[in-house]
Amino acid sequence: MMLRIVSACLALCLLPNLAAAHDWNVDLEASSVGFETTAFGGPVAGEFADWSAQITLDPAALGTAQISARVQTATGSTGSGEVDDSMLGSDGLAPAAHPLALFESSDIRATESGYDAHGVLTIRDASQPVILPFTLEIVDGRAVADARLTIARTDYGVGAPGWGTTAANVTLVLHIEADAAE
Repeated sequence: MMLRIVSACLALCLLPNLAAAHDWNVDLEASSVGFETTAFGGPVAGEFADWSAQITLDPAALGTAQISARVQTATGSTGSGEVDDSMLGSDGLAPAAHPLALFESSDIRATESGYDAHGVLTIRDASQPVILPFTLEIVDGRAVADARLTIARTDYGVGAPGWGTTAANVTLVLHIEADAAE
């Protein structure tokens, strides 16, 4: 009987532990959600000032991992009035009609170089499946993640016929620093 109890306890300890999931508090001051593209004959980079993310991630328990992010599209800025006017206009991100861009992961997998967050990216109410590759370093309860994801703007209904190849591909550049929630 004692052997059965010990075996049962051991089996329970070896099961994936849902309580092992780690929630993270994003340090918005140290983090950024940016983008890079080519427009008007040259490179363009910018950032979104208002965004949030909820992250649950433990590298030892990826089955419980979840990333959910929201970006206020109206806060996108490159510092160039002409570019910003196009980006935030009715043919661009159109924040008056589409105030949020969203990412929701469905699962997160370890890779040779880091992790892949499989999920859905929604911009202008157009949703596309994406794989967001990212690196992750966790030291003393502080996580630092970096990611780059290139998307085609037309997949999300961004742009007008006159835009041609302007900003045809946009690379999302993410730098996230977070502290383990207590």
